[in-house]
Amino acid sequence: MAGAACGSLRRPTCIPRPRASVSRPAIALSALHSQDPSHTGSTTPAVELIDVHKAFGDRRVLAGVSMRVERGERVALLGESGSGKSTLLNLIAGLEPVDAGTVRVGDTTVSMLDADQAALFRRTAIGFVFQAFHLLPHLDAARNVAVPLLLAGVSAHAALEQAIAMLARVGLGARARAWPRELSGGEQQRVALARALVHRPSLVLADEPTGNLDPSTAAAALALIGEMTEAGGAALVLVTHSAQAAAIAHRRLRLGPHGLGVDDGDAADARA
Repeated sequence: MAGAACGSLRRPTCIPRPRASVSRPAIALSALHSQDPSHTGSTTPAVELIDVHKAFGDRRVLAGVSMRVERGERVALLGESGSGKSTLLNLIAGLEPVDAGTVRVGDTTVSMLDADQAALFRRTAIGFVFQAFHLLPHLDAARNVAVPLLLAGVSAHAALEQAIAMLARVGLGARARAWPRELSGGEQQRVALARALVHRPSLVLADEPTGNLDPSTAAAALALIGEMTEAGGAALVLVTHSAQAAAIAHRRLRLGPHGLGVDDGDAADARA
């Protein structure tokens, strides 16, 4: 994994620090809900954050953030550098502990899980797509895609069959035996997307997934992310500073000094 801080989405194998119970003064922020009738109803949402607080030392990153993402909904999260976008993804994934508040993914209260429980939950419920593709160089494309299935206890034979089938769905059936070094950037991102979706997660978390791609390759990757998450019925939370990437979302939210709000500006002005 790339050299990011332990407990980040960019280094998801880290074990989070023990959970703290530090109380933080709330800042008035709105609970944000989908206004699209196709994503509303009485069912349990894919993601729900209630009055979430997070600080690193004396620096408050998130204060009283509330958010709801419906099942099958795609939400883009925008904001300036240091606004807490990636931290918010980490909290949703259970890679960082909250200081206060509640984080739920489906029927699971992630903020109440310990490190081991959170790791087991991520294996089945969450798929990750990163800016750096994080493919294992000693495994071919099919075996990279099979990793989440193997971690979930699927047999090696069945996992490989499912991985090859998923690669075919993203247009890489003929590249299943290729090594990462033999793949183009766009092909590596498609392998990474196949890996994120092969275990049929209910939620996909994407942190700048096209940041390392040229515009035309990024457009193709984004179309595939939208198509594949929709086909699988997965919700998507996408951190980006790109207007092109945000365009695949049903809603755009912006995280800033005054909290989380609906984004009605140009995503290209953001600096993630």
